[in-house]
Amino acid sequence: MTDPRDPTEQPAPSRKSFAALRHAGARPYLLGFALAMMADSIEHVISYWMIFQKFESPTLGGFAVIAHWLPFLLFSVHTGALADRFDPRRIIQIGLVLFIIASAGWGYFFLTDTLEMWHTVVLLTIHGIAGVFWGPAGQVLIHDIVGREHLQSAVRLMATSRMLGLLLGPALGGGMMLVLGAANAILINILIYLPLGLWLWKAPYGPRFRTNQEAPARAIRGLSDITATIRDIAASPAVITMILAAGGASLFVGNAHQAQMPEFARDLGYGGSGAFYSILLAANAAGALTAGLLLESGGFLQARPRTVFILLLMWCVTIASFAITTSYTVAVALLLIAGFLDLSYNSMAQTVVQLRAPPDIRGRVIGLYHTSHNGLRTFSGITVGVGGGIFGIHWSLAVSAGVLFAFALGLFAYTMRVGEAAAAAD
Repeated sequence: MTDPRDPTEQPAPSRKSFAALRHAGARPYLLGFALAMMADSIEHVISYWMIFQKFESPTLGGFAVIAHWLPFLLFSVHTGALADRFDPRRIIQIGLVLFIIASAGWGYFFLTDTLEMWHTVVLLTIHGIAGVFWGPAGQVLIHDIVGREHLQSAVRLMATSRMLGLLLGPALGGGMMLVLGAANAILINILIYLPLGLWLWKAPYGPRFRTNQEAPARAIRGLSDITATIRDIAASPAVITMILAAGGASLFVGNAHQAQMPEFARDLGYGGSGAFYSILLAANAAGALTAGLLLESGGFLQARPRTVFILLLMWCVTIASFAITTSYTVAVALLLIAGFLDLSYNSMAQTVVQLRAPPDIRGRVIGLYHTSHNGLRTFSGITVGVGGGIFGIHWSLAVSAGVLFAFALGLFAYTMRVGEAAAAAD
């Protein structure tokens, strides 16, 4: 049984290779997105290194993680609502301006050697808020650029662009810091944000350029927007289960094991080698990048809730296997596979959410997805990291992946049961 308010319940995705790139606006947008993600990554590399050199504070390092993800937990629905009500291009530009302010602040304090801990807290907070302005609005805009038919291709290519930026950022940021110094490098990094911001200024997308008549966006109502959005999507089990699945993955595992890679490298016999540690860190991103390119080349794995759960369950098994393996070679292979599965199921889940969200509140629904997918990563350090301090990081990660497997399996069974009931009712 379909939701009568939701004309997108039966999507018609395209199987063409790199279908989103057939849209003229998608090409500069995705390139600018990749550059901006690379600039974000470069800023992390330089600022985290300088923070460690200045303060050597594990607590401040922990705050950096919280400051990055907590704004998504608190404000994603609200920034999604802004993208519903106003031009998403301008919301993205606000995020880019905040990124630039953060980089300029780091550059000033590094040049003058006046960085204090409270400056660090403020700049890390600004950087986190910048991300939540950009996230939901960026997904709303890509829907405007490519439409429904090529949406999965666009979401997958955005995830691929993100991974490309995350792969290139550390190498480029480290090189810039060595050649130019931290202050000059992070100030020059500001220029990498500009192409996307300038393109958005005149890009012919957004509310003024939509041909379909959507219902006027309701006013932004603060905290009540979250409960109202949940009520609005209650009639679409697919959207609910995709949001819950993304939230469970972020809460129980997330990317917390990335912060534990030094210990994994040591236990695998390569604790004294920075190169082998770096390979472990890069393997997940390389697998995700491979997924984006390979799946887009043939238009494989179309967006269906059933496929999302199968891929998520496979990801759980892969992460648990990585946690318990004693072979470095096997560990690298498993991280490559995990990255492949991660991008595959996440981009597919987000596509399902966007396609089946009521058009007039699409930004709010995407914001709710970001609250779950990104915001709950704030707590993955507890489920994996704190558990690792008690039971050891290998058992902690394996058990967390096992709990997620059980949670996802329950959601999968519910989704199949609801689907069968809907088919019987039809």
